[in-house]
Amino acid sequence: MKPGGEVRIIGGQWKRSKLPVASLPGLRPTPDRVRETLFNWLGQDLSGWHCVDPFAGTGALGFEAASRGATSVLMGESSSLCIEVMQKNADRLKASGLRLQRGDGLSLLRQQAPRSLDLVFLDPPYDFAHYDSALQSALACLKSSGFVYLESAKAWTEDRLLAAGWRLHRHLKAGAVHAHLLQPAA
Repeated sequence: MKPGGEVRIIGGQWKRSKLPVASLPGLRPTPDRVRETLFNWLGQDLSGWHCVDPFAGTGALGFEAASRGATSVLMGESSSLCIEVMQKNADRLKASGLRLQRGDGLSLLRQQAPRSLDLVFLDPPYDFAHYDSALQSALACLKSSGFVYLESAKAWTEDRLLAAGWRLHRHLKAGAVHAHLLQPAA
C-alpha cells in the first residue's frame, strides 16, 4: 500500500488519533474544519445513535461518529483498498461498534431498515450522478428526528431540497465543499 496521508479524529474517545488513509485518485477526506463544525451542529455526544456512511472513503466521518459514542456505525465503500485500511484503523482503535461493508453505497442505503437510522453521511465521489436517489434512499431509512449530512461541490437550494422531502437545517461553504445538514421535511 502506498501511503496516502492521514486524518485526525477531532473529538470523543479517540480525539487526536491519526488514522492512515489509502492513496487513491479522487479520495478526499472531509476537512477537519468541516467535520468539527458538523459535530458542533449535531452535538458532541452521539450515544445511542445508529449511523451509516455508505461512501466512506477514508472513514473520517464514521470514525468521528463512533469516537463520539454512536452505538453502531456502518461504513460502506466500493474500494477494497479503502476497506482494508479502514479495517486496520478499526482494529487498532478496538472500534467494536463499527462495521465495514464493501460494495455500492446506494445498495447499502437501500438495505437499511425503514426509519432505523439517526444519521446518514452522504459524501459520495465528486463525479457522483445519483444524489437524488441517494437522498430518497436516505429518507426511507432515517428516523423522523434524524439527520443527513450532505457534502457536494455545489449548494443545494432550499426549494430543491424541499421538493425531495428535506429541509435545510444548516449549511457551510469551506473552499470547494458545500456541507449541508438536512432533516426530513415532514
